Amino acid sequence: MKSPIHTPISELSKHIRRGRVSPVELTETFLDRLETIGPRLNAVVTTTRSLALKQARKAEKEIEEGNYRSPLHGVPWGAKDLLSTKGIPTTWGAEPFRNRIIGTDATAVVKLRDAGAVLCGKLAMIEFAGGMGYRQPNACLTGPPRNPWNPDMWTGGSSSGSGASVAAGLLPFAIGSETWGSILSPANNCGVSGLRPTYGRVSRHGAMALCWTLDKLGPLAQTADDCGTILQALAGPDPDDPTTIQKPWHYNSSPPRRRPRLAVLTGVADDANPGVRDNFEKALKTIRGYADVEEVELPDLPYEAITRTILNAEAASAFEDVVESGTVQELTAPEDHWGAYARTALLATDYLRAMRLRGKMMSAVTQAMEPYDTLVAPSGKKPATPIGEEFRKVAPGTTKDVMGAVGNGCGLPAVSVPDGFTDAGLPTGIQFMGKPYGENTILAIARAYQGLTDWHTRHPPDPQP
Repeated sequence: MKSPIHTPISELSKHIRRGRVSPVELTETFLDRLETIGPRLNAVVTTTRSLALKQARKAEKEIEEGNYRSPLHGVPWGAKDLLSTKGIPTTWGAEPFRNRIIGTDATAVVKLRDAGAVLCGKLAMIEFAGGMGYRQPNACLTGPPRNPWNPDMWTGGSSSGSGASVAAGLLPFAIGSETWGSILSPANNCGVSGLRPTYGRVSRHGAMALCWTLDKLGPLAQTADDCGTILQALAGPDPDDPTTIQKPWHYNSSPPRRRPRLAVLTGVADDANPGVRDNFEKALKTIRGYADVEEVELPDLPYEAITRTILNAEAASAFEDVVESGTVQELTAPEDHWGAYARTALLATDYLRAMRLRGKMMSAVTQAMEPYDTLVAPSGKKPATPIGEEFRKVAPGTTKDVMGAVGNGCGLPAVSVPDGFTDAGLPTGIQFMGKPYGENTILAIARAYQGLTDWHTRHPPDPQP
């Protein structure tokens, strides 16, 4: 086969199963890239070479004996460093926890191991997944994660290392997390595919909590099809996480049975960067070749304020010990030394009001989406920003991100795939957001789009030492 770098899992797994690719050699290839290229991008916290080679040798032996577990068997992967790993540091991206080891594996880590995937590294992330209110890319113990398309640009947060590692071909796939934008943002900035599952689809046992009613784990990979394959291994109930959906989920890679109906929020791209807007409009023209696209308006509700209030209140509770102990003073970003204190001033009445309004938001969105298979929008309003620049130049909560607020506040699944490049050579993405439990529907629509475009086949050159 051709080089395994940037090869989709769907193709890679076929070669592994047929004995054309050795899991051990494959793992060594990606470990070498993690150790040589990873530091140039500030993308990797810990490389798990010993564990990875042990798992790869086991996978190779099992496959040779005919014990093939899944399409992920023998495939290397990386974990955002908020997933606990037994015997391996779990830092949460925070300098005070650089050497901390948690004695258990997260359920997601266990499930991927059971599927035969090979854990090669713990990947960089924004400290506490942005729970302290960061404003710029330096909020990371590895240094600001750099974009493989242009190392002077940022990868997006908070699954920064996950996006960079997949885009740079350091790993076939990675697991990130999203509370508000932390999977879709690096997918957009780095030109990869990223899937935010329905809330509760994937167990969060053993993952750092930022906001209990918003947090979700999901994959970043080369294609939407890869994301579906990975979710198949991750999804399912877990007695250690009572919020998980009790119904099993199975990935369906079949094309849609009928012509899909897509909705676009009126004016959703009006305030986007011109390059983002142009690529989105071109993508819609492509989509109209296989789907009906209509404009839709949501009822007038304070979507961002609802979701932001819930996030801030729950984050203040989740990190109460970190704040009260003064550990925040050891964080990398100066604004993270004090950002958490403002959140502790939120009133219980504000949180309860937001939770009540959340019910109205869910009802309104459910009614608006009922005739459609998905809402479609740019994955982000702008491409990657300079590494030394504040990405949030206005006060938190004042930016317009209805899709992010609705999607995360209502726990809706969304997949982001590349849809072009700006004049500066930076990738942009398009997102397909679905109804609850509608991962198969949005993945089918995203696969159809990727079948008609080649943006996902374009990859950055390796960064120079």
